[in-house]
Amino acid sequence: MPERPPITSSELGTLWLTYQEKTMILRILEYFIAKADDEKAKGIMTDLYEELEIYVGKLVQIYEEEGAVIPTGYTAKDVNKDVPKLYDNGFDIMFVRLLKQISMGLHSLNITMTFREDINILFEDLTAMTQKYFRICSQYLLEKGLLVRTPYVSMPKSVEFVQNNSYLGGIALNPFSQKRTLNTIEVSHLHKAIESNLTGLQLILGFAQCANDGEVKKYFNEGAELAKGIVKELSEVMIQTNIPNPQTPGGNATDSTVSPFSDKLMMYCTSLFCSFSMGSNSLGSAFSLRNDLPTKNGIFMKDIFEYAHNGAKIMIKNGWMEEPPQMENRKQKMN
Repeated sequence: MPERPPITSSELGTLWLTYQEKTMILRILEYFIAKADDEKAKGIMTDLYEELEIYVGKLVQIYEEEGAVIPTGYTAKDVNKDVPKLYDNGFDIMFVRLLKQISMGLHSLNITMTFREDINILFEDLTAMTQKYFRICSQYLLEKGLLVRTPYVSMPKSVEFVQNNSYLGGIALNPFSQKRTLNTIEVSHLHKAIESNLTGLQLILGFAQCANDGEVKKYFNEGAELAKGIVKELSEVMIQTNIPNPQTPGGNATDSTVSPFSDKLMMYCTSLFCSFSMGSNSLGSAFSLRNDLPTKNGIFMKDIFEYAHNGAKIMIKNGWMEEPPQMENRKQKMN
C-alpha cells in the first residue's frame, strides 16, 4: 500500500494555478526589487521573494514526485530588470499588497479542495505567509501615508433590529426611491472595491503605455476606462451618503514606455485581477442589503467578465494561454 495517495484532479488544478500565480509574482518582484529606492520596501519584497522561491520549489518537488510535467508559468524571459522605472515610489508595495489580497482568497479556496495532508499543509503555510506580508505591506503604506483607512463611525450604543422592508430600499430602477444610509458592512465592500480599482487603474495605465503589441495596448486602455467607470459609480454612492472616498496618493505610472514585463505576463496579471474583481463584487452583493448595490455589482461583473473574455481571446491568439491539466477524454478513448 502506498504511503500516501496520488494527488486528485482538484489538487492538481490548485497546484497548477498556484504555480502560475507564484512564478508571475516572482518575476514582478525581481523588477520591483531592482528598482526600489526605499530600503525598507526593498527589504520587504526581498524577504517575500526568498520565501516564495521556497514554495515554488515545493510545488516543483510535488510535480516531480508525481511524475507530472512542470508547468511553464513565468520565467526570466518575462521580465527585464534593466529598464527605467515604470511606477513612482510606493506603488511597488501597493501592488504587492493587492497581490496578497488575491493570494489570501485563492489559498483559502484551494485548501477546501485538497485532501492529502502534505498539500493541506502547503496551503496552510502559504496562507500564513500571505497574511503576514499583507500586514507588513499595510503597515508600511500607513506609515508612508499611502493607504487610506475606511471612514470612522460613531460607536453603537444599542442593538437595533430592522423594522420594515424600507431597509432594503434603493432600487436602481426607481431613482426617486428612498435610500437609507449605508451600513458599515456595505461601506467596507465599497471602500475596498474603490481602493482596489484605483490601484488596478494605475497598474493598467502603466501596462498600456509600455505594451509592445498594438492590440494589447488597446486592450489595456479599455481596461483603464472600465476601472475609471467603476470608481466613478461607487464613489457617487459614497458621496450620496456624505462618506469620503478613498484616494490613492502617489504610486502613479511614470512616463517610461519601455516594458519591464512581457505582454504575456501583463495579460495574465490583468486576467488575475479580473477574477479577483468578480469575486469581490460577488461578496459585496451577498453582504449588501440595499437593493441598488447588488444591481450595480451585477452590471460591473458582466462588464468585467466580457473584458476578461476578450483578454482570453488575445492570449489564445498569441499562444500565451497555458492550458490547465485536462481530464481524460473517455469517449475519445472508446472510439
